[in-house]
Amino acid sequence: MEKRQFGNTDMQVSVLGLGGAEIGYGGVDQSIVTPMINEALDNGMNVIDTAECYKDSEEKVGAAVRHRRNDFYLFTKCGHTSGLDGEDWDPNMLRKQIDRSLQRLQTNHIDLMQLHTCDTETLDRGEVIQVLQEAKQAGKVRYIGYSGDGQTAKRAIELNVFDALQTSCNIADQECIDLTLPLAKQRGMGVIAKRPVANVAWRHETSEAAGYGGEYWTRLQELKYVFPELFDLALRFTLSQDIHVAIVGASKPERWIENSFIATKGVLDALTLQEVRDRWHSIAKPDWVGQT
Repeated sequence: MEKRQFGNTDMQVSVLGLGGAEIGYGGVDQSIVTPMINEALDNGMNVIDTAECYKDSEEKVGAAVRHRRNDFYLFTKCGHTSGLDGEDWDPNMLRKQIDRSLQRLQTNHIDLMQLHTCDTETLDRGEVIQVLQEAKQAGKVRYIGYSGDGQTAKRAIELNVFDALQTSCNIADQECIDLTLPLAKQRGMGVIAKRPVANVAWRHETSEAAGYGGEYWTRLQELKYVFPELFDLALRFTLSQDIHVAIVGASKPERWIENSFIATKGVLDALTLQEVRDRWHSIAKPDWVGQT
């Protein structure tokens, strides 16, 4: 699988990473999680991204891959209490949470710890950033990042303290392509694309059925992309942007194999890429901002 230099870090990341949200929220059994992740690692994937609030995702990831910790980069997120005492973004809670993530993931270090979509005011106070910097100095985390979208993501980049940005980027969510990706590139940040296939919202009959991807379903009704193999187009469109790794959730081993095959086709040709961008610019409304 293609590898890309992750900003100014020392990491060479696979263009596809495995997201842990579906593992946790979907209640995927450990008997499926373990072979699925290990098969992905065996086939060139080297990024696993999870979070403190994805239910038991961290525990399942830790149990699945603790025996091969040197084979991949481990990314997670912090900020929401998720069972701990205190309030979201409280510095003392955050310190406990980082330690809890280390325990859950059965590791002595996390390669990238990301603030999980806090607001601009929280960023500007600086306390949460200080906690991450302390964890970095202590060797608990190697790099720090921000996960979020829109103007708050732009502010996070401008603070010039983060090594990485994780943001929504897909055929139905293109704000970042003009707003934040150029800034992140200028500052040498690693960039992670979340929701790279727009939650496959087009496969549902209604926005309600699309659930978390409901907003994307609504946008796609107006965008009316006419391409064969829309999933193929969607994933390759995201991989064609100034990002380093696209995080794709999976709950079945065969799905990861399909995604990997599409990624081997490489980026879109310039004509197709421009056609998608032109369609967005002609249809997108001012409130079609990045979805957290």
